[in-house]
Amino acid sequence: MAASTHWLASAAGMSVLERGGNAFDAAVAAGFTLQVVEPHLNGPGGEVPAVFWSAERAEPLVLCGQGVAPAAATIERFRSLGHDLIPGTGVLAACVPGAFGGWLLLLRDFGTWRLEDVLAFAIGYADDGYPVVEGMRLVIERETELLESWPASRKLYLPPPDVGTRFRNAALAATYRRIVDEARGGAREDEIERARRIFYEGFVAEEIHRFCEAEGGLLTGDDLASWKATLEPPASHDYRGITVCKTRPWGSGPVALQQLALLEGFDLAALSEVELVHVVTECAKLGFADRDALYGDTEVPLDTLLSRDYNDARRALVSDDASTAYEPGLGRLPGLVVAGPTAGSGEPTRGDTVHLDVVDRWGNMVSATPSGGWLQSSPVIGALGWPLGTRAQMFWLEDGLPSSLRPGARPRTTLSPGLALRRGEPWLAWGTPGGDQQEQWALHVFLRHVDRGMNLQEAIDAPDFHTDHLISSFYPRGFEERSLSVEGRFGESAIDDLRRRGHEVTVWPDWSLGRVTAVGREPDGMLKAGANPRGQQGYAVGR
Repeated sequence: MAASTHWLASAAGMSVLERGGNAFDAAVAAGFTLQVVEPHLNGPGGEVPAVFWSAERAEPLVLCGQGVAPAAATIERFRSLGHDLIPGTGVLAACVPGAFGGWLLLLRDFGTWRLEDVLAFAIGYADDGYPVVEGMRLVIERETELLESWPASRKLYLPPPDVGTRFRNAALAATYRRIVDEARGGAREDEIERARRIFYEGFVAEEIHRFCEAEGGLLTGDDLASWKATLEPPASHDYRGITVCKTRPWGSGPVALQQLALLEGFDLAALSEVELVHVVTECAKLGFADRDALYGDTEVPLDTLLSRDYNDARRALVSDDASTAYEPGLGRLPGLVVAGPTAGSGEPTRGDTVHLDVVDRWGNMVSATPSGGWLQSSPVIGALGWPLGTRAQMFWLEDGLPSSLRPGARPRTTLSPGLALRRGEPWLAWGTPGGDQQEQWALHVFLRHVDRGMNLQEAIDAPDFHTDHLISSFYPRGFEERSLSVEGRFGESAIDDLRRRGHEVTVWPDWSLGRVTAVGREPDGMLKAGANPRGQQGYAVGR
């Protein structure tokens, strides 16, 4: 089964499975396809984390396709340029593009297909075209003035294409085709390694170096040549007999584990919908306060944060009223900076990023959340057909924090793929786009599935909610005290009750929050999947 945020990527993944490829081959094909068909949400200039189960190795692993800050990216350098925050757009905010290296590591070590075959889908859609979705059109319309100022972006994306019309990106197709051609020959693994070197040491790196130098960026060819994607063990926590696996704290994944550790003390199955929303939201505030104080590319005391004593003490802070507090249990929060939004900055939409999940007949399971390098993040590099990412905006220009800017460090991202094991075997892979909402929307689906007894599609379809009572990971790094966004489907009575509890409720359209997809495998081998109906774009397929 394959599920993703775009039907063409799901179809590409399923095509690979039907032709004998495994879950890793399918995930890589779907991931490269998403770069093409959702350019407003991710691209080759971005990154990809994944959590997966290899049947051959019989263990969960994390793929870190998250690039690092350039060697020249120091707090002092940004301060000298007049910045109190790292900008949300432009080449200054670029980290090493990690997606290509991440996908290739997954394909080389766990897949069976050649790079040419998994890239054929992406190259075909870039060359022959794909239908423009509404979100892509809306982003281009909203950011027209910004795109006008970037010559190659203007040439590629303006005037805004109409929804449903065919869109092509010949330069992107040519870039990937050239990599395939120059890497061709010999063993599959040798081809993949040559392709990696072509990207990070060859013509792609040269174009990025030249472009950044001309545009005042900090990223260099040496930065690209010195980086490689890695594999590492996951962070995990046992919740009601289920082992939930996430990235380490260079991502936001452990904040889901912290919320689960808090929620273990509540009988979620017995709560009303209003009580569920309230309790989950209050626990989210506690978890995210720790994230904003403690997470980063450094040692983080996860054993303490997930311990029973720590969570018993934190859980006691939850009351019947919406808390105005935002205090970590350990560490200190960054100082907020007053800064106004700029064109193209911040989250591209409420559903930024993309997501995919795949499970195959052999028991391999993959959850991946590619992001970054979206079309409004940075100028398109004309010779390559895509822009760099802006993930460095998630660093702080304040000394002494776990997420302070450091050359060679990974930014503390929001990207949060998920894998769950039952009795030590892969049971569920799931996730969602959504910036700081990822470890809320995805968590809610998990809770409704595990604690409330809904099937995957029912849990995905249920009315969703989230809070922004946290420090935004995106420029200008805002904070909205007691905020609570809910879909209107909760109903007037429930919304009134939440307001009486002190939540500052914003009512969103009925089908607007969340883009969760999921695949699962039951102990008897039965496969299951679900996809988000919001926006009529997500798709799950299997047989």
